[in-house]
Amino acid sequence: MTTGRNEPCPCGSGKRFKHCCGMPGVAEPGAPPTAHADITPIVALIENGQLAQAEAAAQALLGTQPEAGRAWKVLSITQMRQGKDATASLTRAAELLPQDAEAHANLGGWLRQRGEWQGALESLRRSLALEHRNPDVLSDAADVQRALGRPREAITLYQTALQLEPRRAAALNNVGNAFLDLEEPREAVRWYDRALTLLPNDPQIQCNLANALRLAGEPARSLNLTRRLLLQAPQLAMAHNNLGLLLMAQGEAAGAISSFREAVRLAPQHVPALLNLGGALKESGQLPEALALYSRALELDPRRADAQEDLGYMLLESRRIAPAEAAFRRALALKADSARAHLGLATTLRVQRRAADAEASCERALGLQPKNPEALALLGELHADRGRFPEARAQFERAIAVQPDFAAGYASIANLQRMRIEDKSWLAGASALLSRPLPAAQQIQLHFALGKYFDDVARYDEAFAHYRQANELTRSGSAGYDRARLEALIENVRRLCSVALQRAPALAGVPLASAQPLIIIGMPRSGTSLAEQILASHPDVFGAGEVRFWDRAFSVLEREAHAGADALAQALPRVAHDYSAELLEPAGAALRVTDKMPANFLYAGVIHAALPQARFIHMQRHPLDTCLSIYFQHFFNVSPYASDLSGLAHYYTQYRRLMGYWRQVLPPETLLEVPYEGLVADPELWTRRMLEFAGLPWDSRCLEFYQTERVVITASRWQVRQKLHQGSSGRWRNYEKHLGPLLPLLDLPA
Repeated sequence: MTTGRNEPCPCGSGKRFKHCCGMPGVAEPGAPPTAHADITPIVALIENGQLAQAEAAAQALLGTQPEAGRAWKVLSITQMRQGKDATASLTRAAELLPQDAEAHANLGGWLRQRGEWQGALESLRRSLALEHRNPDVLSDAADVQRALGRPREAITLYQTALQLEPRRAAALNNVGNAFLDLEEPREAVRWYDRALTLLPNDPQIQCNLANALRLAGEPARSLNLTRRLLLQAPQLAMAHNNLGLLLMAQGEAAGAISSFREAVRLAPQHVPALLNLGGALKESGQLPEALALYSRALELDPRRADAQEDLGYMLLESRRIAPAEAAFRRALALKADSARAHLGLATTLRVQRRAADAEASCERALGLQPKNPEALALLGELHADRGRFPEARAQFERAIAVQPDFAAGYASIANLQRMRIEDKSWLAGASALLSRPLPAAQQIQLHFALGKYFDDVARYDEAFAHYRQANELTRSGSAGYDRARLEALIENVRRLCSVALQRAPALAGVPLASAQPLIIIGMPRSGTSLAEQILASHPDVFGAGEVRFWDRAFSVLEREAHAGADALAQALPRVAHDYSAELLEPAGAALRVTDKMPANFLYAGVIHAALPQARFIHMQRHPLDTCLSIYFQHFFNVSPYASDLSGLAHYYTQYRRLMGYWRQVLPPETLLEVPYEGLVADPELWTRRMLEFAGLPWDSRCLEFYQTERVVITASRWQVRQKLHQGSSGRWRNYEKHLGPLLPLLDLPA
């Protein structure tokens, strides 16, 4: 290498050697004169690619001159070029050359590559204090500030570098990235466009521009650019990821999943692509694979708050409430100002009926994002749970005003009131929105909402058309209804119950905390919420809602049963204790606590074996009214049987057969059968019977249940706050011509 020429530095930084690692012949303060002449052959070895020999020579020189700072710099170059850890040599060079801007810059750049952001920033600041007009160091410092979550500071540094060298395409691109961090996509587009004037064919900048255009509300331009880019660079994982996001927004779930899969194939450790694929699979009902992808993303980057949030929402959809809450709290520990995490936490608290805490979390989300439609809508749902329907509607309307294509807002309005012909603006908005390309989940919401509207205004054929479309979309995105699986479960329940009931007498003395459970069972939409609302209006009753316990408890008991009858007998008291603790904790001084999980009809005999003191209220409703009401309801957590009329007929038939079995094996005093139609026709008669069955005195407040202040989060929360009427009885006759698969249920024995 010739003295005085600006040759590229062997360290690979892209800087010129005399501005990076030092040149022979330049005096180093306090260093012996012989140190400079000795570096020349080491530099020659580096230039010839003889890195191991150069490293050995540098170490030999340092053996005699351990305080020679430039020798440490040259040693660091040989180590970096060989992929070795150069931290010690870079640190020593910076210590020995405190006034050498490049020594600090090199250390800062190295620490930046290793993700040691704070140390990198300190070294880069020292370098800039000595030489503040170095565009390379300014850009490095900007990168670090961005990594530390300070995009505004990063933009200032990038722009300073660009004032010195306006044609730095990388800096222009990175300014765009920083504006995306600030959620200012239109400003990002401007900077990406500037970068492309310098590098018009750069695939990464084109990809960034396409992403910014998508976020700026220009999907057509973004899609065209992305497709052209993939023709040029089909191996660019980020472009496939962008295409997936664009397709997902258009409701093309299959195409989106395919694009995300290709992005993950090309970049298996690209966390955003893993999260997006997980989200798309979650939307299409493929929950186990989605959960695996979220877990994998967190293995790669456990401190990524958005991955914790995605995991939380995944667990929430899988009804794993406690783990979901933990995931959202981890996300907030990593990023306390995440509105999305506060919103997720609020949702988990709502499901747990912790209404005040849920509302506080929702308000925190709105404090961070006052125009967040999801947060506005969730606050509306919380109002509706408490029976504050005018306040709820106002929140849903605010959400729609903020985001006119907010499908959930239209759906929520339809579900908290009886729709009228006068609701023309709602009908126009929902219909217009449905005419656009939408993700399947939003189409489903709108079809159910429009079905509800047309049912309320007695336009039954139009109503059924929308309900059928909603259910077909639901069915296409989920696993099919497995009839054999239900039949096997029922057989397993009966088999276990026959053993467990033999042990029930021995459990009669098991202490049961204080209150007696009232287990309200039946099909969904059979009146279980109404029964609970009536009973919870009694001062001695606490309504616990739908307690999700017995599905997992049965799995535990089934495992124990395989070990033998004695193991099962020992497990029953433990399960009884756990259920009592979960059920009774929020009940206070109440004498009775209701659990109105309808599907507990599956486990009635097992529950009795564990808790002989428990009492069952079985709500029965006309089979076609029951099944039609299920078919018309947008359930999030019911088996696929709910979206298929023939599946509904099968499930209902199995339910009736199992209830017939429980009537045979349960003691008569533990089971009260309440006809929904009878309760509606003569509420006082059946309310008295339920209270007598529960061992409670009469209280007239039970007849004014619709005025009771309590949290109700089931689909019937509006209905249970209305006075009783018989309008829903015989409703099936309006749809008889559409109900072919259900009609055989009319012939089932009573």
